[in-house]
Amino acid sequence: MRETFFQNQLSVRHEVNAPHKGDFLVDGRYLFEVGGKNKTFEQIKDVPDSFLAVDETEVGYGNRVPLWLFGLLY
Repeated sequence: MRETFFQNQLSVRHEVNAPHKGDFLVDGRYLFEVGGKNKTFEQIKDVPDSFLAVDETEVGYGNRVPLWLFGLLY
């Protein structure tokens, strides 16, 4: 459900693809891994321009972005 929400919100104005690492590659540059509040960077730790889109959190920090914020892009 998280991944569906993320793709739905970004695909309106951005190119969203499925990469080899992570969940989504946005505009051919930004890699996103989508998950719950305990999601770690383990899967994308060595990838530049990579971010976590995290559910169940209100405030982001560093490269951790609250998933709900992507709803404001639509």
